[in-house]
Amino acid sequence: MDSLFSNLIEAFDALLSWQAVLVIIAGVISGIIVGALPGLSPSMGVALLVPFTYNMPPSLALILLVAVYIAACYGGSITAITINTPGTAASMVTSFDGYPLTMQGRPGMALGVSIVASSIAGIIGSLILIFFSVPMASIAVRFHPAEYFALAMFGLATVASLAGQQWLKAFIAASLGLALNTVGTDPISGADRFTFGFVELSDGFNIIPALIGLFALSEVFSAVSNRAFQTKAMTNLGQEWPSFLDYWKLKWTIFLSALIGTIVGIFPGAGSTIASFLSYDFTKRLSKTPEEFGKGSLQGVATSESANSASVGGSLVPLLTLGIPGSATAAVLLGAMMVHKLTPGPQLFYSKPEIIYELFASMLIANIVLLGVGLLGSRIWIRITSVPRVPLYLVITVMCILGCFASRNAMFDVYCGVFFGIVGWLMKRHEFPVAPVILGLVLGSIAESNFRRAIMMDGPGVFFGRPLSAILLLIAALSFLIPLIVNWRDAKKLQNASTSFTTDDNGD
Repeated sequence: MDSLFSNLIEAFDALLSWQAVLVIIAGVISGIIVGALPGLSPSMGVALLVPFTYNMPPSLALILLVAVYIAACYGGSITAITINTPGTAASMVTSFDGYPLTMQGRPGMALGVSIVASSIAGIIGSLILIFFSVPMASIAVRFHPAEYFALAMFGLATVASLAGQQWLKAFIAASLGLALNTVGTDPISGADRFTFGFVELSDGFNIIPALIGLFALSEVFSAVSNRAFQTKAMTNLGQEWPSFLDYWKLKWTIFLSALIGTIVGIFPGAGSTIASFLSYDFTKRLSKTPEEFGKGSLQGVATSESANSASVGGSLVPLLTLGIPGSATAAVLLGAMMVHKLTPGPQLFYSKPEIIYELFASMLIANIVLLGVGLLGSRIWIRITSVPRVPLYLVITVMCILGCFASRNAMFDVYCGVFFGIVGWLMKRHEFPVAPVILGLVLGSIAESNFRRAIMMDGPGVFFGRPLSAILLLIAALSFLIPLIVNWRDAKKLQNASTSFTTDDNGD
């Protein structure tokens, strides 16, 4: 514990440089803008900014991207509250009570509660990450290749719960990622696989064009195909803002919701959207005035934003300690870390501890900066909603092309980015989730290399001969099968109810 505090103090000292402070402020402002613009998601914003970090030190690059992640989760609430257009999926829950407050002429109350709840919950989530991840990493560092393979399989198995009723589509998307991962040089034998004579594919598909194409270009293609060019803006925020007493009444709501958001965020595949819905339902059940929920309850705004923001710290726990992303944005961060030669997992705590602790400290600072910037700039951020969509999408497209090219100064990567953009657009058009593709691309290499190493070291029986590996594989199997069983049971009940209704109707 003493070493933890001493490392954090050193990290705070390192972040006092003007470069680090500027990076955090730039990340927070960029994140708010990304979150506030409908159609842009935290994962898309992080993917777009990855190319701008190529020449940055790894620690500053990671600090910038995580600051964007933190702020984007809050930014989505601005449009959810004022124009009933959630900037992010998780902000949908905020709109349940935020927009009714706007219709009552009190948008300032909702915006004020939103920014304070987001910042406080973000700090709580960051503290849980700091105190939970270090001991978890000390255990994981002793893992055998068989355990790493089992962990990768657990990460892949979470796609079943990631998509709910769409589990089959999520499974197909992850399988696509695994198939694309086989392109390139074999990690053990060194033989080329599925390169088809393209030297550029010897190292496999570059993760940057894949991220940019799947998360950014695909959104542009979807907007163009759907002709989503209309803007909807509001500039009148009203004058009423929450008092200190209003915030004080919400203290337990913010604290409990932050705990729920962090815990849900830790589970890979859960994410901020599920955290917000669960927290909203839990708070409504405990509330003394549940009838106000959905009609302009400050509790409803606070619980949604608290869980949403706290899930960021939770999602980074499995990413940093085990190398398994806890959300779509964490999957993008995983790819970004690999670009900077950082391998997420327990070894990172020992090989690059300064980067880990500087990241921890920067998350606390970023949430404080978010509070200040959010309170001072609320009237400015809402005007972002009036940005015309056509020039916005043109700028995003140019940034995507430049980002793909800059990854290796090769037009081949631009072609790959467009290819992945088309793939992502087709997937979204047919309601396939794109995050499992990245999951398959990243975790596929971890699973394959460790699977083969484990067999070469101890034979095929090692996966069930080692207790931890066997337990993790069992958990992975249950993580995949339980959602399928639940979905099958729900479908069966629905079918029986439909049959019963039809029988009764015929009887009449």
